[in-house]
Amino acid sequence: MSTQKLFNVAVVGATGAVGEQILKLLAERNFPIKSLKLLSSARSAGKQIEFKGKDYTIEEAKPESFAGVDIALFSAGGDVSKALIPHAVEYGTVCIDNTNAYRMDEQTPLIVPEVNINKVSEHKGIIANPNCSTIQMVAALKPLYDRYGISRIIVSTYQAVSGAGAKAIDEMLRQSSEHLLGNEVNPDILPTGSLPVKHQIAFNVIPQIDKFADNGFTLEEMKMIRETKKIMDDESLEVTATCVRVPVVYGHSESVYVELKQDFDIDDVKGLLSDSPGLVLVDDPAGQQYPMPLDATGKNDVFVGRIRRDLSNARGLNMWIVSDNLLKGAAWNAVQIAEHIASLK
Repeated sequence: MSTQKLFNVAVVGATGAVGEQILKLLAERNFPIKSLKLLSSARSAGKQIEFKGKDYTIEEAKPESFAGVDIALFSAGGDVSKALIPHAVEYGTVCIDNTNAYRMDEQTPLIVPEVNINKVSEHKGIIANPNCSTIQMVAALKPLYDRYGISRIIVSTYQAVSGAGAKAIDEMLRQSSEHLLGNEVNPDILPTGSLPVKHQIAFNVIPQIDKFADNGFTLEEMKMIRETKKIMDDESLEVTATCVRVPVVYGHSESVYVELKQDFDIDDVKGLLSDSPGLVLVDDPAGQQYPMPLDATGKNDVFVGRIRRDLSNARGLNMWIVSDNLLKGAAWNAVQIAEHIASLK
């Protein structure tokens, strides 16, 4: 009788929101861990975090931290990933990176397990987690792509403030209180871009996520466009995006219009999505049931609803996609990849 292989695991960015969710999932999923390193910035070094009933001391992440580490999950920012991952790879560590550092690198597979888990085998020590908005969209579109083909995607996102970090959550809650009390609101976090101009997010929406590129699109929008083509392995896909920050704490929502290459039956589409792993169909207009971020919070799945044929294009399909941006949009997708790697050993 064979015994399960155990792995030396490191979590980089262990004190962040995504790092916390990664640790929670590793515990819940009973990931086969032999040893665990919790790595973060020097500022957090020395603090303790409990994992499965045992206290672990956070260490400062350094190049030598990865000696003997089999799998490392990174969620500490792109600069940290660029600085440390090359060293980790030299030690033989398989790095699952949750930042933008390696997503478009030609040597690095960009993985959503429900879409292209077969590409994991192509890694050269680094596997990239896509942008949170991209993950939930391609997970929902992959079954349609395989059955009917897709020629065009138009997406508008409604993204939670948690996507901009804990400080953005605090700012929204503080602004909400100040606004309701009739006090002056002084924004200083959103939008996150290169300019000092900031806008109120409480009781407002901000049609900017990340800084603007020269073409008028934001970097968040360009991430969705480029990453979707790479994940689907189809450069012919026509993709355009508008990304918007909304005053919601957790859970990104997306209005998605796709043009399919073949005719479809709307009930067949719903059945296909309902039967696809990782997707939950919530589509009952008569009962006013549809996906909402409040209901998706804390859940690993991608929720799909408001499915309807477009009125101006017989092969056009409209849908509404919601997912917890810290789970399927980040931590859960990374842990799924880690579990797949573990299953291959």
